[in-house]
Amino acid sequence: MFPSSFDYVRASSVAEAISILANEEDAKLLAGGHSLLPLMKLRLASPSKLVDIGRISELSYIEDRGEYVAVGALTRHRDLEVSAVLGSSVPMLSHVASLVGDPSVRHRGTIGGSVAHGDGASDLPAAVLALDATMVAQGPNGTREIPASEFFLGFLETALEEGEILTEIKVPKIHGGWSYQKFNRRAQDWAIVGVAAVRNGSTKVSLVNMGSMPLRALATEAAMNSGASISDAAALAAEGIDPPADLNASADYRRHLASVLVKRALEEASSS
Repeated sequence: MFPSSFDYVRASSVAEAISILANEEDAKLLAGGHSLLPLMKLRLASPSKLVDIGRISELSYIEDRGEYVAVGALTRHRDLEVSAVLGSSVPMLSHVASLVGDPSVRHRGTIGGSVAHGDGASDLPAAVLALDATMVAQGPNGTREIPASEFFLGFLETALEEGEILTEIKVPKIHGGWSYQKFNRRAQDWAIVGVAAVRNGSTKVSLVNMGSMPLRALATEAAMNSGASISDAAALAAEGIDPPADLNASADYRRHLASVLVKRALEEASSS
């Protein structure tokens, strides 16, 4: 399918992009395009104007800031994959980035674009959710910080307000174990189910493609943090969750996969 017609403008700074958004009701930001353009082709998004922010170099960086690593929203997946800073402090984020699409996608797609769309089937949104990251948004009213636990609201819906731009992601350093498990038919496919687990003081577990947005396995987390065994906690992975059914898997199959993958993830995170 073809997207509906739209205008195009390239912004040279964050301030300019915010100004354009303020004056164009149905404008959308374009970074790498690997999240937005497929939605436009399916007519799930029909912006009147695309605001290209892909060349705003000030939003591409990975910096060690003590207790956390700051990642600019326009940092490409490939840069996450090979970053020495992430490799030593938040290795799960590098690993997850290495699993996104194929090399051409990883060289163009950005973490901000992936996270800002909040697709429940995407790898990186679930990773930042399990990592308890904080999103930094800038808009006409200034800058604010949004915890990952409050950022994803529904199908392709996030806490970003009208006119705001996701500029940075603050990711706490990992001092314990972690694991990312992804079950798919082919290496480049979306996960039928994915699991991100982090044992960083307490246990955090998030799920990929188990709902319309990235989800935390809250029952599993509560069980683990109360001293339950990994097997018992993993059996609760899909509790309170209504997974989708599609051509790849039924809802029951996804529930089963979630329990299996959560167990594997917790075992790996506990042994590292």
